[in-house]
Amino acid sequence: MANYSVMGQIQAMLHRLRRVAIRGIAVFALVSAPLMSGSAGQDDPALAGLFKLLRTSTEGIQAQILQNQIWVIWHQHDDPDVSRLMDRGIRAMHEADYPVALAAFDAVTELDDQFAEGWNKRATLYYLMGDYDRSVLDIQKTLELEPRHFGALSGLGLINMALDRKDAAIAAFEQTIAVNPHATGARQNIEMLREAQKRERI
Repeated sequence: MANYSVMGQIQAMLHRLRRVAIRGIAVFALVSAPLMSGSAGQDDPALAGLFKLLRTSTEGIQAQILQNQIWVIWHQHDDPDVSRLMDRGIRAMHEADYPVALAAFDAVTELDDQFAEGWNKRATLYYLMGDYDRSVLDIQKTLELEPRHFGALSGLGLINMALDRKDAAIAAFEQTIAVNPHATGARQNIEMLREAQKRERI
């Protein structure tokens, strides 16, 4: 039997995460936009070293800097049209103008279907819109292009949480931590989900 108080806590947390996700996307866009020149995205050779440092880092501040650097690289694209569309989509998503954001991210994936972050941003948008099926499809495409994408893995965990698929959610969050040991939110979600499973067995 499901524990409704626990499920209520999960739903409340998901609501807060949606608001935080939108704010975080906007802040990232404003802070990192001047750095988004050059090409590479998920194919940048610098990522291998950054992920190695991220896995071995023991300093919280250093780990945050490394994560930010990874996000900046993931957003890089050598086509100015793609960069403009990404910026437009991110800003529209922050303003909850979902039709404009969707049109922008659709165009990004059409212009370059090998750009992982274009698929990830549209997955985020679909998640915020409550269209979990389409979000999962875009997450799968993101991970096909960039298996280390801890943002996409975490998003997959959140979707499975929202659908009350606890085992699948735990598996996704464990994959997130394997790539990024500093994903504290994923650790907290695993603990919450395992506690909920224990309560359901009582």
